[in-house]
Amino acid sequence: MKVRSATPDDVSVIFSFIQKKAEFDRNIGAFSGTLQASEDKIRKTLFGKIPFSYVLFAELSGIEIGFALYGFRCSSFVGQPSIWLDDLYVNEDWRSQGAGAVLMDHLAQIAKENDCTHLAWNADARNIRGLDFYHRLGAEIMEQHGNRCFLRWVPWSAV
Repeated sequence: MKVRSATPDDVSVIFSFIQKKAEFDRNIGAFSGTLQASEDKIRKTLFGKIPFSYVLFAELSGIEIGFALYGFRCSSFVGQPSIWLDDLYVNEDWRSQGAGAVLMDHLAQIAKENDCTHLAWNADARNIRGLDFYHRLGAEIMEQHGNRCFLRWVPWSAV
């Protein structure tokens, strides 16, 4: 299994992962809205003059089986960036086979290389399997509001 960064040629694949993630969230009751993303919006947001987010793919035999969509944030008070993980999704048939861990390890390396303080994201409390995975990584739930859990992970601090 390998991890690679998305390119402009991957816009349709990115969009398909966003659609699958939205359906997953719909099924657990975490999303009931209308998906407003489109391939054109993804192209502009990720591959325009200023990329606002980035995508990593977990691949097996050249086939994308998982993705992570993330961006950098900066704290003026801390004076350093952090990474916000917006989406992590692994195709159902490939879950519990290491794709999520490979993506998260790669994100941790990106964070460390860019002097980030931490990685952060939120997850729905009804996503028990996902929360168990994040707990096994060492992520902590920092706050919880209803079903929304706010997580933080600093894997390089233990090194």
